[in-house]
Amino acid sequence: MLAAIGVGSLDELFAEIPESVRLRRELDLPPGMSEQDVFEHLSELAARNRHADEEVTFVGAGAYDHYVPALVDAIASRSEFLTPYTPYQPEISQGGLQVMFEFQTAISELTGLPVANASMYDGPSSVASAGYLAKLETGRARFVISRGVHPHSRQALRTYSLGFAAEVVETPLDERGATDLDALAAAVDGDTAAVFLQQPNFLGTVEDLGPLAEAAKRTGALLVCSVDPMTLGVLRPPGDYGVDVAVGEGQPLGNRLDFGGPSFGFYAAQERFIRRMPGRIAGETVDAEGRRGFVLTLQTREQHIRRERATHNICTSQALNALMGVVYLAWLGRRGIVEIGELMLRRTHYARTALGLEPINPGPVVREFAVRVPDLDAFFERARANGINPGYRLGRDYPEYADGLLVAITERRTRAQIDALASLVARQEVHA
Repeated sequence: MLAAIGVGSLDELFAEIPESVRLRRELDLPPGMSEQDVFEHLSELAARNRHADEEVTFVGAGAYDHYVPALVDAIASRSEFLTPYTPYQPEISQGGLQVMFEFQTAISELTGLPVANASMYDGPSSVASAGYLAKLETGRARFVISRGVHPHSRQALRTYSLGFAAEVVETPLDERGATDLDALAAAVDGDTAAVFLQQPNFLGTVEDLGPLAEAAKRTGALLVCSVDPMTLGVLRPPGDYGVDVAVGEGQPLGNRLDFGGPSFGFYAAQERFIRRMPGRIAGETVDAEGRRGFVLTLQTREQHIRRERATHNICTSQALNALMGVVYLAWLGRRGIVEIGELMLRRTHYARTALGLEPINPGPVVREFAVRVPDLDAFFERARANGINPGYRLGRDYPEYADGLLVAITERRTRAQIDALASLVARQEVHA
């Protein structure tokens, strides 16, 4: 092969690689194993994990243990959805294009915004992509983001912004675990391209979006809001507050936890931004005989547009996961999304009262709340010994809440399970 390409040696082939980064020794690998030994070794490693059906989990923080009805798997596993590649030939991809269209319609109705794309990779990348739209739209390169936005989304925005030299300014939470309105207003200036909020925020706090939206948009900045779709049956949609771009994580909609992925993101916006939106948009039309049909209306990645004019490099729209999301929403229906939101509200209120711990965010919450737990390590040990994962340690992302626990409630968490968690709190207090 070296002779065929006109190179005399491996060293010559790799001449462009600096000597300082070359590995001048053999790889430090263990001896080889037979297929049977590898299988048994991997089985032992897999057995160390616990999945959500093997314990009672109160972990949320962006990924939630919702029930996925059998209907979702039955439809998503059909070969016409499971195996096709992206629809470059719309005339033979009508089913896939209709799924995209129905998905866009559902997201638009949920968010109260007129246009939505055919899905994104995940929630955090959707936030970052909204930043690029704001930069293109305003010509500014400064972002203001609340500390209440998911830590992964904040980091994705910072990472993405390096590519187009944008500054990211983070504003704090107040003493009630909500975005500090005064700090946010002070941070927004004439150079701000966009302000980023989350509803409910990472601590589960229902933000007062009205004043925050007013403060965010007073200098012409765009307002981007990351939303939990499962709460939109009981909370006002972001479109009611004049939000320019609404994004979010779609995992709660018919997608299992699956060790963190894959899932999908969603992206909706005001109509004037349609040509700057990332990804693709499917449209509805009629054919030459007047029959209903679907087309790829807009595609904005660099494969279809000159590189400098493309708005995104997204290559996989997570269409199968998005299909699961729209099937789940159809299964719930308009009344079901309200009922599940009301159910979470009631059980979350019950859980916060039953635990009796000091709240970090004492205001309104829907499905998640944050509390302070004395001797958090001991509490975790006691809970895990009883088959309960009590929640998410806030200290991982918020040093100021080193003793903080984020507790998530879904329709799968029964009153008996909540009482079991509360009994562990009581036992801890007695033990202390």
